[in-house]
Amino acid sequence: MLASPLCDLLGIEYPIFQGAMAWIADARLAAAVSNAGGLGIIAAGNAPAGVVQEQIRAARTLTDRPFGVNVMLMSPHAEAVAEMIAAERVAVVTTGAGSPARYLPSWQAAGSVVIPVVPSSGIARLMERSGAAAVVAEGGESGGHVGDLTTMALVPQVRDAVDIPVVAAGGIGDGRGLAAALMLGACGVQLGTRFLVAKECNVHPAYKAKVLQAKDIDTIATGRRLGHPVRSLKTPFSRLFADQEYDPAVSDDQLEKLGEGALRLAAIEGDEQHGCFLAGQIAGLVHAEQTAAEIIADLVTEAEALLKGAAQWVA
Repeated sequence: MLASPLCDLLGIEYPIFQGAMAWIADARLAAAVSNAGGLGIIAAGNAPAGVVQEQIRAARTLTDRPFGVNVMLMSPHAEAVAEMIAAERVAVVTTGAGSPARYLPSWQAAGSVVIPVVPSSGIARLMERSGAAAVVAEGGESGGHVGDLTTMALVPQVRDAVDIPVVAAGGIGDGRGLAAALMLGACGVQLGTRFLVAKECNVHPAYKAKVLQAKDIDTIATGRRLGHPVRSLKTPFSRLFADQEYDPAVSDDQLEKLGEGALRLAAIEGDEQHGCFLAGQIAGLVHAEQTAAEIIADLVTEAEALLKGAAQWVA
């Protein structure tokens, strides 16, 4: 059976996290992943604390297993969300887009396991010193906000830099990616793009269709000029954004305004002209809509077979 110290730390069956996707990762998806033995995660995104609290309480009616909430620290509601999460005593808190150090004491006092997402070994060390229980090392192959380092380069360097468990993310979509991540020193993996097509995922059908139709070269990273690059599928919107990003006549404010609300247009309305369809480079490996349980079973079965057969490469 595939297990790791991450399973013991969190009380889960398999070392598989579902990525926090704003406007997408809600109570239904998180509960389905947790019920299947992984760790489902509700994405707070830019939502107010009350909305996130509703999702937490909804998830508790759907599962009695641990689940997490991801706090996007750049959100204007981050402080209120952080306080609410402590009051709700959420089992696991993951964070992105900033340092969670100021919130760690209250979360830990509430019994939450805190696992920040990190783009480098230096930030991983900082999070360990701040008291994080583990880190998610996310490579630039992932969908959404991305860093510069690839998962293959990032994970072993983070593993060498810290003594806490490391979760690999970015470019992982099947059992091969899970097996490879474990060989790189990770204790588990986080997947977002594969769960976009889970049957329990409420994202717009047009979004799912675009992921299922994607090829390996169908994503693009934009926004480097603004200091926060984002990976998405190639669409009329992302191509326009890329063009304007390199147009000196377009100001940073104009560029920021162009991106406002684009994810919602994709995830909720399925607007293929104006929406930003976040997805990772692994989209080309996603071929079918499945339940969360089927996705996790596929990942585990394939990874176990590969790891058991690895001895064939050693003389």
